[in-house]
Amino acid sequence: MTMPPKEPQEDVKKLSFWMPGNYVRTVHRTQDFFQVCDNVVACFKDRARVEKQYSQQLRDWSSKWRSVADSRSLYGSLMTAWQAFFSSAERLSLLHSSISHSLVSEEGERIHSWRTDTFKQRMLCGFHESHDFETAFTCAQKPWVKKLKKLEKARLAYHKSCEKEQSVLDRECQAKHNSNLNEYTLAKIQQARERATQDRDKARNRYEKVLEDVTGYTARYMEEMEAVFEQSQEQERKRISFLKQAFLSIHRHLDITNNDSVKEVYAELHHTLLSISEEEDLHWWRVHHGPGMPTTWPALQEWVPPGRKQKPRKKPVKDKDKVVMIGGVRVRALYNYVGEEADELSFNAGEEFLKVEEEDEQGWCRGVKEGGVAGFYPAKYALPVQ
Repeated sequence: MTMPPKEPQEDVKKLSFWMPGNYVRTVHRTQDFFQVCDNVVACFKDRARVEKQYSQQLRDWSSKWRSVADSRSLYGSLMTAWQAFFSSAERLSLLHSSISHSLVSEEGERIHSWRTDTFKQRMLCGFHESHDFETAFTCAQKPWVKKLKKLEKARLAYHKSCEKEQSVLDRECQAKHNSNLNEYTLAKIQQARERATQDRDKARNRYEKVLEDVTGYTARYMEEMEAVFEQSQEQERKRISFLKQAFLSIHRHLDITNNDSVKEVYAELHHTLLSISEEEDLHWWRVHHGPGMPTTWPALQEWVPPGRKQKPRKKPVKDKDKVVMIGGVRVRALYNYVGEEADELSFNAGEEFLKVEEEDEQGWCRGVKEGGVAGFYPAKYALPVQ
């Protein structure tokens, strides 16, 4: 016997921007960018501390070795050349101290000031921009959510009616093969099958009408969501543009040398900063968190009857765990059953035999037919003879 199939993984398309509530990632960009500003300021404040430490180290180095040089017997141009190293270090010390001051007092204050002007906080918590976009997205999505709930209700009703019809069809099929069943009972079962078919047709018609309503509203829903999303994109565009300019300004403070090897490092950094593209960043967000995300639009889902479940492989039962019935109980088969394995019993509906072991936790009993043929059978396929 094979093991039951594993549960299918959750459809990743349910995370699409178009699904109910998934716009929150776009709304949260405001809060995220506010926190990024603090991170940028802290980052370059840390760099300012490095610059200040380096400036102090240059001064300490110059002071130490200038005194040593002054005490030695070098003279003339050779002494002037040696002392030139110390003068250069002192000039570099002043330059790096100036960089440290600029990173904190100029760029740090600039970002703080812009952040205060840009992000208007609400009295209790959050930001006005986030609240406004949250409200706008909710209003645009509210009718859509109602229609989806109505569609899901219609789908479940339709599938339930299909399941009920299938159950009646199975009963009718079993009844036709049961020679002990009278015509009146068979007719009642057939009438039940006809009613189930009519109910299924009605449920399908309702399902199709609701689906048609949802499909007809999709274009309007997309238009309204797109309008709010583009407003959010425009706000994000301004933030990206500002931070790009802030990075370029910080770069101008740091790029202080004409040394070819160092110029190459800063040139690469400059190229990277100039490569910041509002359009590419916004396009990436659109594809990964916006309307460009893949989704599964509502469509008619046909009901598929469940397949026959595979029963778990029976494990050997120790004698002390068996519930053996002395003498057995006589039972009558309700349905035909053909054993699928060597240890299973086969019988026809109406046939009588002995049940010699009670039902186990997997739903199987053990029976013995005339002639001594023994085996397992589904407990629900036979009942005791009254």
